[in-house]
Amino acid sequence: MLKELEYPFDNEYILKKSKHLKKQLLTDGSVRVEKRIAVLGGSTTHDVVRVLELFLLNYGIAPVFYESEYAQFWEDAMFGNEKLNAFHPDIIYIHTSNRNIRFWPSAGCSEKEVEELLNQQFEYFHAVWTNIQAVWRCPVIQNNMEYPFYRLMGNQDSVFLSGRTSFVNRLNEKFAEYARNTANFFINDINYQSAVYGLDEWSDPFYWHMYKYALSLKAIPWLALNVSNIIKSIYGKNKKSLVLDLDNTLWGGIVGDDGVDNLEIGQETSMGQVYLEFQNYVKALKDIGVMLNIASKNEEENAVSGLNHPDGILRPEDFILIKANWKPKSENMLEIAQEMNILPDSLVFVDDNPAEREIVRSYVSGVSVPDIGTPEQYIRVLDHNGYFEVTALSEDDRKRNEMYKANVLRAKQEASFTDYGAYLKSLQMKAVIKPFDSMYMSRIAQLTNKSNQFNLTTRRYTQAEIEQIAEDMTYITLYGKLEDKFGDNGVVSVVIGHKQQKEQLELHIELWLMSCRVLKRDMEYAMMDVLIYFCRMQGISVIYGYYYPTAKNGMVKDFYALQGFAKVEEKPEGTVWKFLVPDEYDEKNKYIKIDK
Repeated sequence: MLKELEYPFDNEYILKKSKHLKKQLLTDGSVRVEKRIAVLGGSTTHDVVRVLELFLLNYGIAPVFYESEYAQFWEDAMFGNEKLNAFHPDIIYIHTSNRNIRFWPSAGCSEKEVEELLNQQFEYFHAVWTNIQAVWRCPVIQNNMEYPFYRLMGNQDSVFLSGRTSFVNRLNEKFAEYARNTANFFINDINYQSAVYGLDEWSDPFYWHMYKYALSLKAIPWLALNVSNIIKSIYGKNKKSLVLDLDNTLWGGIVGDDGVDNLEIGQETSMGQVYLEFQNYVKALKDIGVMLNIASKNEEENAVSGLNHPDGILRPEDFILIKANWKPKSENMLEIAQEMNILPDSLVFVDDNPAEREIVRSYVSGVSVPDIGTPEQYIRVLDHNGYFEVTALSEDDRKRNEMYKANVLRAKQEASFTDYGAYLKSLQMKAVIKPFDSMYMSRIAQLTNKSNQFNLTTRRYTQAEIEQIAEDMTYITLYGKLEDKFGDNGVVSVVIGHKQQKEQLELHIELWLMSCRVLKRDMEYAMMDVLIYFCRMQGISVIYGYYYPTAKNGMVKDFYALQGFAKVEEKPEGTVWKFLVPDEYDEKNKYIKIDK
Protein backbone atom coordinates (compact mmCIF):
# COMPACT_ATOMS: atom_id res chain seq x y z
CA MET A 1 0.00 0.00 0.00
CA LEU A 2 1.19 3.48 -0.82
CA LYS A 3 2.09 5.54 2.21
CA GLU A 4 1.15 8.69 0.24
CA LEU A 5 -2.50 7.57 0.28
CA GLU A 6 -2.79 6.99 4.01
CA TYR A 7 -4.22 9.74 6.17
CA PRO A 8 -2.82 12.27 6.97
CA PHE A 9 -1.89 12.82 3.35
CA ASP A 10 -0.92 15.82 1.26
CA ASN A 11 -4.03 16.65 -0.81
CA GLU A 12 -2.20 18.86 -3.27
CA TYR A 13 0.53 16.26 -3.83
CA ILE A 14 -2.08 13.61 -4.67
CA LEU A 15 -3.80 15.93 -7.15
CA LYS A 16 -0.55 16.98 -8.83
CA LYS A 17 1.08 13.52 -8.88
CA SER A 18 -1.95 11.36 -9.64
CA LYS A 19 -0.44 9.94 -12.86
CA HIS A 20 2.80 9.06 -11.08
CA LEU A 21 0.92 7.45 -8.17
CA LYS A 22 -1.28 5.47 -10.55
CA LYS A 23 1.80 4.17 -12.38
CA GLN A 24 3.34 3.10 -9.06
CA LEU A 25 0.18 1.25 -8.09
CA LEU A 26 -0.24 -0.49 -11.44
CA THR A 27 3.37 -1.75 -11.41
CA ASP A 28 3.53 -2.97 -7.81
CA GLY A 29 2.60 -6.56 -8.71
CA SER A 30 -0.67 -6.56 -6.77
CA VAL A 31 -3.55 -8.77 -7.86
CA ARG A 32 -6.77 -6.76 -7.93
CA VAL A 33 -10.45 -7.54 -8.34
CA GLU A 34 -12.13 -5.58 -11.15
CA LYS A 35 -15.28 -3.61 -10.32
CA ARG A 36 -17.44 -1.49 -12.62
CA ILE A 37 -18.37 1.75 -10.88
CA ALA A 38 -20.86 4.22 -12.30
CA VAL A 39 -20.43 7.77 -10.98
CA LEU A 40 -23.61 9.77 -11.49
CA GLY A 41 -22.88 13.39 -10.73
CA GLY A 42 -24.89 16.47 -9.91
CA SER A 43 -21.71 18.47 -10.55
CA THR A 44 -18.39 18.05 -12.34
CA THR A 45 -16.91 14.66 -11.38
CA HIS A 46 -13.82 14.17 -13.55
CA ASP A 47 -11.28 14.81 -10.79
CA VAL A 48 -13.38 12.87 -8.28
CA VAL A 49 -13.09 9.83 -10.55
CA ARG A 50 -9.38 10.45 -11.17
CA VAL A 51 -8.53 10.47 -7.47
CA LEU A 52 -11.04 7.80 -6.46
CA GLU A 53 -9.24 5.43 -8.82
CA LEU A 54 -6.00 5.85 -6.84
CA PHE A 55 -7.54 4.96 -3.49
CA LEU A 56 -9.36 1.95 -4.94
CA LEU A 57 -6.21 0.64 -6.61
CA ASN A 58 -4.48 1.04 -3.27
CA TYR A 59 -7.19 -1.15 -1.70
CA GLY A 60 -6.81 -3.96 -4.24
CA ILE A 61 -9.73 -2.95 -6.46
CA ALA A 62 -9.23 -2.24 -10.17
CA PRO A 63 -12.07 0.15 -11.04
CA VAL A 64 -13.61 0.62 -14.45
CA PHE A 65 -15.67 3.81 -14.50
CA TYR A 66 -18.77 5.10 -16.18
CA GLU A 67 -19.12 8.84 -15.65
CA SER A 68 -22.36 10.67 -16.33
CA GLU A 69 -22.42 13.88 -18.30
CA TYR A 70 -22.40 17.03 -16.18
CA ALA A 71 -25.41 17.16 -13.80
CA GLN A 72 -27.15 14.25 -15.54
CA PHE A 73 -27.37 12.00 -12.48
CA TRP A 74 -31.18 12.09 -12.36
CA GLU A 75 -31.66 11.48 -16.08
CA ASP A 76 -29.18 8.60 -16.14
CA ALA A 77 -30.65 6.96 -13.05
CA MET A 78 -34.26 7.31 -14.17
CA PHE A 79 -33.96 6.60 -17.89
CA GLY A 80 -30.54 5.08 -18.42
CA ASN A 81 -28.79 5.29 -21.76
CA GLU A 82 -27.17 2.86 -24.14
CA LYS A 83 -23.71 3.31 -22.66
CA LEU A 84 -24.79 2.97 -19.02
CA ASN A 85 -27.03 0.00 -19.75
CA ALA A 86 -24.19 -1.79 -21.53
CA PHE A 87 -21.83 -0.95 -18.67
CA HIS A 88 -23.68 -3.20 -16.16
CA PRO A 89 -22.42 -1.42 -13.04
CA ASP A 90 -21.36 -3.36 -9.96
CA ILE A 91 -21.93 -0.27 -7.86
CA ILE A 92 -23.41 3.19 -8.44
CA TYR A 93 -22.11 6.28 -6.64
CA ILE A 94 -24.41 9.32 -6.71
CA HIS A 95 -22.22 12.36 -6.21
CA THR A 96 -24.65 15.13 -5.34
CA SER A 97 -24.58 18.00 -2.87
CA ASN A 98 -26.80 20.78 -1.56
CA ARG A 99 -26.25 22.44 -4.94
CA ASN A 100 -28.70 19.79 -6.21
CA ILE A 101 -31.47 20.60 -3.76
CA ARG A 102 -34.36 21.88 -5.89
CA PHE A 103 -37.03 22.66 -3.31
CA TRP A 104 -35.54 25.00 -0.73
CA PRO A 105 -38.01 26.68 1.65
CA SER A 106 -38.12 30.46 1.82
CA ALA A 107 -38.12 32.39 5.08
CA GLY A 108 -41.89 32.95 4.98
CA CYS A 109 -42.88 29.29 4.50
CA SER A 110 -45.32 27.74 6.95
CA GLU A 111 -44.63 24.47 8.73
CA LYS A 112 -46.95 22.66 6.32
CA GLU A 113 -45.24 24.21 3.28
CA VAL A 114 -41.80 23.26 4.56
CA GLU A 115 -42.99 19.70 5.13
CA GLU A 116 -44.32 19.49 1.58
CA LEU A 117 -41.03 20.79 0.16
CA LEU A 118 -39.05 18.34 2.29
CA ASN A 119 -41.13 15.41 1.05
CA GLN A 120 -40.85 16.63 -2.54
CA GLN A 121 -37.07 16.81 -2.27
CA PHE A 122 -36.80 13.40 -0.64
CA GLU A 123 -39.04 11.80 -3.26
CA TYR A 124 -36.86 13.31 -6.00
CA PHE A 125 -33.95 11.25 -4.71
CA HIS A 126 -36.04 8.28 -3.58
CA ALA A 127 -37.24 7.78 -7.15
CA VAL A 128 -33.60 7.63 -8.27
CA TRP A 129 -32.67 4.98 -5.70
CA THR A 130 -35.75 2.86 -6.34
CA ASN A 131 -35.18 2.84 -10.08
CA ILE A 132 -31.49 2.00 -9.77
CA GLN A 133 -32.21 -0.96 -7.53
CA ALA A 134 -35.00 -2.17 -9.82
CA VAL A 135 -33.02 -1.84 -13.05
CA TRP A 136 -29.38 -2.50 -12.13
CA ARG A 137 -29.83 -4.35 -8.80
CA CYS A 138 -26.51 -3.16 -7.46
CA PRO A 139 -25.33 -1.35 -4.31
CA VAL A 140 -25.88 2.41 -4.23
CA ILE A 141 -23.70 4.98 -2.47
CA GLN A 142 -25.42 8.32 -1.99
CA ASN A 143 -23.90 11.52 -0.64
CA ASN A 144 -25.96 13.15 2.04
CA MET A 145 -25.99 16.96 2.12
CA GLU A 146 -23.39 19.33 3.50
CA TYR A 147 -24.53 22.44 5.34
CA PRO A 148 -25.10 25.57 3.23
CA PHE A 149 -22.11 27.92 3.24
CA TYR A 150 -24.23 30.79 4.57
CA ARG A 151 -26.98 31.06 7.21
CA LEU A 152 -29.70 33.54 6.28
CA MET A 153 -31.07 33.51 9.83
CA GLY A 154 -27.76 33.17 11.63
CA ASN A 155 -27.68 30.74 14.54
CA GLN A 156 -31.44 30.21 14.34
CA ASP A 157 -31.07 28.86 10.78
CA SER A 158 -30.82 25.39 12.32
CA VAL A 159 -33.86 26.04 14.57
CA PHE A 160 -36.50 27.64 12.34
CA LEU A 161 -38.12 25.05 10.06
CA SER A 162 -37.70 27.38 7.09
CA GLY A 163 -33.95 27.69 7.69
CA ARG A 164 -31.72 25.98 5.16
CA THR A 165 -29.55 24.44 7.87
CA SER A 166 -32.66 22.93 9.47
CA PHE A 167 -33.84 21.71 6.06
CA VAL A 168 -30.52 19.95 5.41
CA ASN A 169 -30.62 18.30 8.85
CA ARG A 170 -34.11 16.97 8.27
CA LEU A 171 -33.35 15.82 4.72
CA ASN A 172 -30.20 14.04 5.92
CA GLU A 173 -32.21 12.21 8.57
CA LYS A 174 -34.67 11.01 5.93
CA PHE A 175 -31.71 9.78 3.86
CA ALA A 176 -30.33 8.00 6.93
CA GLU A 177 -33.67 6.40 7.76
CA TYR A 178 -33.91 5.04 4.22
CA ALA A 179 -30.36 3.66 4.49
CA ARG A 180 -31.16 1.96 7.82
CA ASN A 181 -34.09 0.15 6.24
CA THR A 182 -32.67 -0.66 2.80
CA ALA A 183 -30.10 -3.32 2.00
CA ASN A 184 -27.21 -2.36 -0.29
CA PHE A 185 -27.78 1.36 0.16
CA PHE A 186 -25.02 3.37 1.82
CA ILE A 187 -24.59 7.01 2.81
CA ASN A 188 -21.35 8.84 2.09
CA ASP A 189 -21.42 11.40 4.88
CA ILE A 190 -20.20 14.61 3.23
CA ASN A 191 -21.88 16.54 6.03
CA TYR A 192 -19.26 15.14 8.40
CA GLN A 193 -16.46 15.25 5.83
CA SER A 194 -17.04 18.94 5.08
CA ALA A 195 -17.06 19.72 8.82
CA VAL A 196 -13.72 17.94 9.31
CA TYR A 197 -12.20 19.63 6.29
CA GLY A 198 -13.65 23.05 7.09
CA LEU A 199 -16.96 24.07 5.54
CA ASP A 200 -15.76 27.46 4.31
CA GLU A 201 -12.97 25.89 2.29
CA TRP A 202 -14.96 22.80 1.25
CA SER A 203 -17.83 24.93 -0.13
CA ASP A 204 -15.73 27.72 -1.61
CA PRO A 205 -18.15 29.19 -4.21
CA PHE A 206 -15.26 29.90 -6.59
CA TYR A 207 -15.03 26.22 -7.56
CA TRP A 208 -18.76 26.01 -8.24
CA HIS A 209 -19.03 29.10 -10.37
CA MET A 210 -15.74 28.58 -12.22
CA TYR A 211 -15.72 24.78 -12.69
CA LYS A 212 -19.10 23.54 -11.39
CA TYR A 213 -17.36 21.59 -8.65
CA ALA A 214 -19.58 21.06 -5.61
CA LEU A 215 -16.51 21.17 -3.37
CA SER A 216 -13.04 22.65 -3.36
CA LEU A 217 -10.60 20.88 -5.65
CA LYS A 218 -8.18 20.38 -2.74
CA ALA A 219 -10.89 18.59 -0.72
CA ILE A 220 -11.40 15.88 -3.36
CA PRO A 221 -8.79 13.41 -1.96
CA TRP A 222 -10.55 13.50 1.43
CA LEU A 223 -13.90 12.82 -0.28
CA ALA A 224 -12.37 10.08 -2.44
CA LEU A 225 -10.83 8.35 0.58
CA ASN A 226 -14.25 8.17 2.23
CA VAL A 227 -16.04 6.85 -0.86
CA SER A 228 -13.31 4.27 -1.43
CA ASN A 229 -13.61 3.14 2.19
CA ILE A 230 -17.27 2.32 1.64
CA ILE A 231 -16.52 0.45 -1.59
CA LYS A 232 -13.67 -1.60 -0.13
CA SER A 233 -15.83 -2.48 2.86
CA ILE A 234 -18.66 -3.66 0.60
CA TYR A 235 -16.20 -5.89 -1.23
CA GLY A 236 -14.50 -7.34 1.84
CA LYS A 237 -11.28 -5.34 1.71
CA ASN A 238 -11.42 -4.06 5.29
CA LYS A 239 -8.61 -4.71 7.71
CA LYS A 240 -9.39 -7.27 10.40
CA SER A 241 -6.97 -6.75 13.26
CA LEU A 242 -5.34 -3.88 15.13
CA VAL A 243 -1.89 -4.79 16.43
CA LEU A 244 -0.63 -2.41 19.10
CA ASP A 245 2.64 -1.51 20.70
CA LEU A 246 2.44 -0.77 24.45
CA ASP A 247 4.98 1.75 25.78
CA ASN A 248 4.10 5.31 24.73
CA THR A 249 1.29 3.88 22.61
CA LEU A 250 -1.28 2.60 25.11
CA TRP A 251 0.25 4.51 28.01
CA GLY A 252 2.93 7.10 28.63
CA GLY A 253 6.28 5.77 29.79
CA ILE A 254 8.20 2.49 29.60
CA VAL A 255 6.74 -0.12 31.92
CA GLY A 256 10.01 -2.07 32.26
CA ASP A 257 12.01 1.02 33.25
CA ASP A 258 9.48 3.28 34.96
CA GLY A 259 7.39 0.63 36.69
CA VAL A 260 3.61 0.25 36.53
CA ASP A 261 2.96 2.90 39.20
CA ASN A 262 4.72 5.61 37.18
CA LEU A 263 2.93 5.07 33.87
CA GLU A 264 0.84 7.94 32.51
CA ILE A 265 -2.71 6.63 32.19
CA GLY A 266 -5.91 7.86 33.79
CA GLN A 267 -7.38 11.12 35.02
CA GLU A 268 -4.44 12.46 37.06
CA THR A 269 -2.62 14.24 34.21
CA SER A 270 -3.67 15.67 30.87
CA MET A 271 -1.45 13.21 29.00
CA GLY A 272 -2.81 10.35 31.11
CA GLN A 273 -6.29 11.37 29.95
CA VAL A 274 -5.15 11.30 26.32
CA TYR A 275 -3.93 7.71 26.64
CA LEU A 276 -7.09 6.72 28.52
CA GLU A 277 -9.24 8.14 25.73
CA PHE A 278 -7.22 6.16 23.19
CA GLN A 279 -7.66 2.96 25.22
CA ASN A 280 -11.41 3.60 25.29
CA TYR A 281 -11.41 4.01 21.51
CA VAL A 282 -9.44 0.79 21.00
CA LYS A 283 -11.73 -1.16 23.30
CA ALA A 284 -14.79 0.15 21.44
CA LEU A 285 -13.34 -1.24 18.19
CA LYS A 286 -13.98 -4.73 19.57
CA ASP A 287 -17.71 -3.98 19.39
CA ILE A 288 -17.53 -3.71 15.60
CA GLY A 289 -15.48 -6.90 15.24
CA VAL A 290 -11.93 -5.55 15.14
CA MET A 291 -9.54 -8.13 16.57
CA LEU A 292 -6.98 -6.78 19.03
CA ASN A 293 -3.41 -8.04 19.36
CA ILE A 294 -0.15 -6.87 20.95
CA ALA A 295 3.37 -6.72 19.45
CA SER A 296 5.73 -5.14 21.98
CA LYS A 297 9.41 -5.30 22.83
CA ASN A 298 8.90 -6.15 26.47
CA GLU A 299 8.99 -8.91 29.00
CA GLU A 300 5.57 -10.54 28.96
CA GLU A 301 5.25 -10.11 32.73
CA ASN A 302 5.79 -6.35 32.39
CA ALA A 303 3.34 -6.14 29.49
CA VAL A 304 0.61 -7.89 31.44
CA SER A 305 1.31 -5.69 34.48
CA GLY A 306 0.89 -2.56 32.35
CA LEU A 307 -2.37 -3.86 30.94
CA ASN A 308 -3.62 -4.48 34.47
CA HIS A 309 -2.97 -0.88 35.52
CA PRO A 310 -5.96 0.08 37.70
CA ASP A 311 -6.58 3.32 35.79
CA GLY A 312 -6.45 1.69 32.35
CA ILE A 313 -9.40 0.39 30.34
CA LEU A 314 -7.77 -2.36 28.31
CA ARG A 315 -7.01 -5.68 30.02
CA PRO A 316 -4.99 -8.72 28.91
CA GLU A 317 -8.24 -10.57 28.14
CA ASP A 318 -9.17 -7.92 25.55
CA PHE A 319 -6.39 -9.22 23.31
CA ILE A 320 -6.27 -12.43 21.33
CA LEU A 321 -2.47 -12.70 21.20
CA ILE A 322 0.09 -10.84 23.29
CA LYS A 323 3.51 -11.01 21.65
CA ALA A 324 5.70 -9.37 24.30
CA ASN A 325 9.29 -10.41 23.65
CA TRP A 326 12.54 -9.14 22.15
CA LYS A 327 12.11 -10.48 18.63
CA PRO A 328 11.76 -8.06 15.71
CA LYS A 329 8.21 -6.75 15.56
CA SER A 330 8.00 -7.68 11.91
CA GLU A 331 8.52 -11.32 12.95
CA ASN A 332 5.86 -11.03 15.64
CA MET A 333 3.45 -9.53 13.10
CA LEU A 334 3.91 -12.49 10.76
CA GLU A 335 3.40 -14.90 13.65
CA ILE A 336 0.18 -13.15 14.66
CA ALA A 337 -1.16 -13.47 11.11
CA GLN A 338 -0.15 -17.14 10.94
CA GLU A 339 -1.59 -18.08 14.31
CA MET A 340 -4.87 -16.36 13.52
CA ASN A 341 -5.08 -17.88 10.01
CA ILE A 342 -5.39 -14.47 8.38
CA LEU A 343 -3.14 -12.76 5.85
CA PRO A 344 -0.65 -10.06 6.89
CA ASP A 345 -2.54 -7.57 4.73
CA SER A 346 -5.41 -7.86 7.23
CA LEU A 347 -3.33 -6.14 9.92
CA VAL A 348 -2.96 -2.51 11.03
CA PHE A 349 0.13 -1.84 13.15
CA VAL A 350 0.16 1.05 15.63
CA ASP A 351 3.47 2.08 17.20
CA ASP A 352 4.75 5.45 18.37
CA ASN A 353 8.29 4.63 17.18
CA PRO A 354 8.96 5.67 13.53
CA ALA A 355 11.87 3.21 13.23
CA GLU A 356 9.70 0.26 14.29
CA ARG A 357 6.97 1.38 11.92
CA GLU A 358 9.39 1.50 9.00
CA ILE A 359 10.76 -1.98 9.75
CA VAL A 360 7.26 -3.49 9.82
CA ARG A 361 6.25 -1.54 6.70
CA SER A 362 9.33 -2.86 4.88
CA TYR A 363 9.20 -6.51 5.92
CA VAL A 364 5.48 -7.33 6.27
CA SER A 365 3.84 -7.10 2.86
CA GLY A 366 0.43 -5.48 2.73
CA VAL A 367 0.26 -4.40 6.37
CA SER A 368 -1.01 -0.88 7.05
CA VAL A 369 1.33 1.19 9.23
CA PRO A 370 -0.05 4.70 9.74
CA ASP A 371 2.13 7.56 10.87
CA ILE A 372 0.05 8.16 13.96
CA GLY A 373 1.71 11.39 15.11
CA THR A 374 1.51 12.49 18.72
CA PRO A 375 -0.79 10.71 21.24
CA GLU A 376 -3.45 13.38 20.80
CA GLN A 377 -3.68 12.41 17.12
CA TYR A 378 -3.82 8.60 17.47
CA ILE A 379 -7.62 8.32 17.36
CA ARG A 380 -8.03 10.82 14.53
CA VAL A 381 -5.46 9.11 12.30
CA LEU A 382 -6.88 5.61 12.83
CA ASP A 383 -10.46 6.77 12.50
CA HIS A 384 -10.00 8.93 9.40
CA ASN A 385 -8.16 6.17 7.54
CA GLY A 386 -11.32 4.03 7.72
CA TYR A 387 -9.45 0.74 8.02
CA PHE A 388 -12.49 -0.87 9.65
CA GLU A 389 -15.28 0.94 7.77
CA VAL A 390 -18.66 -0.54 8.72
CA THR A 391 -21.20 -1.21 5.97
CA ALA A 392 -22.86 -4.13 7.80
CA LEU A 393 -22.63 -5.21 11.42
CA SER A 394 -23.61 -8.79 12.19
CA GLU A 395 -23.70 -10.76 15.42
CA ASP A 396 -20.65 -12.64 14.14
CA ASP A 397 -18.80 -9.32 13.83
CA ARG A 398 -19.56 -8.41 17.42
CA LYS A 399 -18.37 -11.80 18.64
CA ARG A 400 -15.25 -12.01 16.48
CA ASN A 401 -12.69 -11.41 19.23
CA GLU A 402 -14.24 -14.12 21.38
CA MET A 403 -14.32 -16.51 18.42
CA TYR A 404 -10.62 -16.06 17.72
CA LYS A 405 -9.71 -16.25 21.40
CA ALA A 406 -11.53 -19.59 21.47
CA ASN A 407 -9.35 -20.64 18.52
CA VAL A 408 -6.28 -20.00 20.66
CA LEU A 409 -7.74 -22.33 23.31
CA ARG A 410 -8.43 -24.93 20.62
CA ALA A 411 -4.83 -24.71 19.46
CA LYS A 412 -3.61 -25.28 23.01
CA GLN A 413 -5.88 -28.31 23.36
CA GLU A 414 -4.72 -29.65 20.00
CA ALA A 415 -1.12 -29.51 21.22
CA SER A 416 -2.02 -31.83 24.11
CA PHE A 417 -3.24 -34.61 21.76
CA THR A 418 -1.06 -37.01 19.81
CA ASP A 419 -4.03 -38.31 17.81
CA TYR A 420 -5.72 -35.63 15.69
CA GLY A 421 -8.95 -37.56 15.38
CA ALA A 422 -9.18 -37.76 19.14
CA TYR A 423 -8.63 -34.00 19.31
CA LEU A 424 -11.47 -33.34 16.85
CA LYS A 425 -13.74 -35.66 18.82
CA SER A 426 -12.87 -33.80 22.04
CA LEU A 427 -14.18 -30.53 20.57
CA GLN A 428 -17.78 -31.86 20.66
CA MET A 429 -18.62 -30.06 17.43
CA LYS A 430 -22.15 -29.36 16.22
CA ALA A 431 -23.11 -27.80 12.89
CA VAL A 432 -26.24 -26.35 11.34
CA ILE A 433 -26.10 -26.79 7.55
CA LYS A 434 -29.19 -25.60 5.71
CA PRO A 435 -30.34 -23.66 2.63
CA PHE A 436 -29.87 -19.90 2.87
CA ASP A 437 -31.98 -18.31 5.59
CA SER A 438 -33.10 -14.66 5.62
CA MET A 439 -31.58 -14.31 9.10
CA TYR A 440 -28.07 -14.83 7.69
CA MET A 441 -28.22 -13.11 4.28
CA SER A 442 -26.02 -10.22 5.40
CA ARG A 443 -23.38 -12.53 6.89
CA ILE A 444 -23.41 -14.80 3.82
CA ALA A 445 -22.86 -11.83 1.50
CA GLN A 446 -20.14 -10.57 3.83
CA LEU A 447 -18.36 -13.95 3.71
CA THR A 448 -18.42 -14.05 -0.09
CA ASN A 449 -16.60 -10.73 -0.17
CA LYS A 450 -14.15 -11.40 2.67
CA SER A 451 -13.00 -15.00 2.20
CA ASN A 452 -9.96 -15.26 -0.03
CA GLN A 453 -7.89 -18.25 1.04
CA PHE A 454 -10.47 -21.05 1.30
CA ASN A 455 -12.48 -19.91 -1.71
CA LEU A 456 -12.57 -22.07 -4.84
CA THR A 457 -13.85 -19.48 -7.32
CA THR A 458 -13.60 -16.17 -5.35
CA ARG A 459 -16.88 -14.98 -6.85
CA ARG A 460 -18.31 -11.99 -4.98
CA TYR A 461 -21.98 -11.32 -4.31
CA THR A 462 -24.00 -8.44 -2.98
CA GLN A 463 -26.74 -9.14 -0.45
CA ALA A 464 -29.36 -8.45 -3.14
CA GLU A 465 -27.78 -11.11 -5.38
CA ILE A 466 -27.66 -13.60 -2.49
CA GLU A 467 -31.35 -12.99 -1.76
CA GLN A 468 -32.20 -13.44 -5.44
CA ILE A 469 -30.29 -16.73 -5.65
CA ALA A 470 -31.96 -18.01 -2.46
CA GLU A 471 -35.38 -17.56 -4.11
CA ASP A 472 -34.32 -19.19 -7.40
CA MET A 473 -35.35 -22.87 -7.54
CA THR A 474 -32.58 -23.60 -10.06
CA TYR A 475 -29.99 -23.17 -7.27
CA ILE A 476 -28.93 -25.27 -4.32
CA THR A 477 -27.65 -23.06 -1.52
CA LEU A 478 -26.10 -24.06 1.79
CA TYR A 479 -24.75 -22.14 4.75
CA GLY A 480 -22.86 -23.80 7.58
CA LYS A 481 -22.68 -22.72 11.24
CA LEU A 482 -20.25 -24.45 13.55
CA GLU A 483 -19.96 -24.49 17.33
CA ASP A 484 -18.03 -26.56 19.83
CA LYS A 485 -17.32 -26.63 23.54
CA PHE A 486 -15.21 -23.47 23.26
CA GLY A 487 -17.90 -21.37 21.60
CA ASP A 488 -19.98 -20.55 18.53
CA ASN A 489 -18.05 -19.74 15.34
CA GLY A 490 -21.18 -18.46 13.57
CA VAL A 491 -21.71 -18.86 9.81
CA VAL A 492 -18.39 -20.11 8.44
CA SER A 493 -19.10 -21.85 5.13
CA VAL A 494 -21.16 -21.18 2.00
CA VAL A 495 -21.94 -23.30 -1.07
CA ILE A 496 -23.86 -22.13 -4.14
CA GLY A 497 -24.62 -24.59 -6.94
CA HIS A 498 -26.59 -23.97 -10.15
CA LYS A 499 -28.72 -26.81 -11.55
CA GLN A 500 -28.63 -27.46 -15.29
CA GLN A 501 -30.68 -30.05 -17.17
CA LYS A 502 -28.63 -31.69 -19.92
CA GLU A 503 -28.56 -35.42 -20.64
CA GLN A 504 -28.95 -35.70 -16.89
CA LEU A 505 -29.52 -33.19 -14.11
CA GLU A 506 -26.20 -31.53 -13.22
CA LEU A 507 -25.10 -29.21 -10.43
CA HIS A 508 -22.38 -26.65 -11.19
CA ILE A 509 -20.65 -25.25 -8.10
CA GLU A 510 -20.38 -21.48 -8.51
CA LEU A 511 -19.09 -20.81 -5.01
CA TRP A 512 -17.57 -22.88 -2.22
CA LEU A 513 -15.87 -21.05 0.60
CA MET A 514 -15.03 -21.42 4.25
CA SER A 515 -13.74 -19.07 6.90
CA CYS A 516 -10.12 -19.75 7.78
CA ARG A 517 -10.95 -19.68 11.47
CA VAL A 518 -12.39 -23.22 11.17
CA LEU A 519 -9.65 -24.77 9.07
CA LYS A 520 -8.76 -28.40 9.78
CA ARG A 521 -12.02 -29.12 11.63
CA ASP A 522 -13.58 -31.24 8.87
CA MET A 523 -16.30 -28.68 8.23
CA GLU A 524 -15.70 -29.01 4.48
CA TYR A 525 -16.52 -32.73 4.71
CA ALA A 526 -19.71 -31.96 6.63
CA MET A 527 -20.72 -29.48 3.92
CA MET A 528 -19.99 -32.09 1.23
CA ASP A 529 -22.12 -34.69 3.00
CA VAL A 530 -25.11 -32.34 3.19
CA LEU A 531 -24.61 -31.22 -0.42
CA ILE A 532 -24.75 -34.86 -1.55
CA TYR A 533 -27.88 -35.34 0.57
CA PHE A 534 -29.66 -32.48 -1.26
CA CYS A 535 -28.38 -33.62 -4.65
CA ARG A 536 -29.77 -37.12 -4.12
CA MET A 537 -33.07 -35.65 -2.88
CA GLN A 538 -33.40 -33.61 -6.08
CA GLY A 539 -32.25 -36.28 -8.53
CA ILE A 540 -28.94 -34.67 -9.43
CA SER A 541 -26.59 -37.20 -11.03
CA VAL A 542 -23.34 -35.29 -11.42
CA ILE A 543 -21.64 -32.35 -9.73
CA TYR A 544 -19.11 -30.12 -11.47
CA GLY A 545 -16.66 -28.14 -9.36
CA TYR A 546 -14.41 -25.29 -10.49
CA TYR A 547 -11.14 -24.04 -9.09
CA TYR A 548 -9.83 -20.65 -10.26
CA PRO A 549 -6.39 -19.97 -8.78
CA THR A 550 -5.57 -16.58 -7.28
CA ALA A 551 -2.61 -15.20 -5.38
CA LYS A 552 -4.32 -16.18 -2.12
CA ASN A 553 -6.30 -19.42 -2.58
CA GLY A 554 -3.51 -21.90 -3.28
CA MET A 555 -4.45 -23.86 -0.15
CA VAL A 556 -7.55 -25.27 -1.91
CA LYS A 557 -6.04 -26.29 -5.24
CA ASP A 558 -6.48 -29.99 -4.34
CA PHE A 559 -9.78 -29.53 -2.51
CA TYR A 560 -11.96 -31.34 -5.02
CA ALA A 561 -9.56 -34.27 -5.26
CA LEU A 562 -9.81 -34.71 -1.48
CA GLN A 563 -13.60 -34.76 -1.82
CA GLY A 564 -13.48 -37.56 -4.39
CA PHE A 565 -13.87 -35.49 -7.57
CA ALA A 566 -11.98 -36.36 -10.74
CA LYS A 567 -10.24 -33.65 -12.75
CA VAL A 568 -11.81 -33.52 -16.22
CA GLU A 569 -10.46 -30.31 -17.73
CA GLU A 570 -7.51 -27.95 -17.38
CA LYS A 571 -8.25 -24.41 -18.57
CA PRO A 572 -6.04 -21.29 -18.61
CA GLU A 573 -8.25 -19.80 -15.91
CA GLY A 574 -8.40 -22.96 -13.77
CA THR A 575 -9.52 -26.58 -13.47
CA VAL A 576 -12.84 -28.40 -13.79
CA TRP A 577 -13.73 -31.36 -11.56
CA LYS A 578 -16.50 -33.98 -11.78
CA PHE A 579 -18.25 -36.06 -9.14
CA LEU A 580 -20.79 -38.77 -9.94
CA VAL A 581 -23.45 -38.83 -7.24
CA PRO A 582 -23.64 -42.46 -6.07
CA ASP A 583 -26.73 -44.40 -5.07
CA GLU A 584 -25.00 -45.27 -1.83
CA TYR A 585 -22.78 -42.66 -0.22
CA ASP A 586 -20.38 -43.06 2.68
CA GLU A 587 -20.32 -39.84 4.65
CA LYS A 588 -16.89 -38.28 5.05
CA ASN A 589 -17.60 -36.30 8.22
CA LYS A 590 -16.89 -38.33 11.36
CA TYR A 591 -16.65 -35.72 14.09
CA ILE A 592 -19.40 -33.11 13.61
CA LYS A 593 -23.02 -33.63 14.63
CA ILE A 594 -25.16 -32.07 11.90
CA ASP A 595 -28.57 -30.42 12.02
CA LYS A 596 -29.83 -30.17 8.44
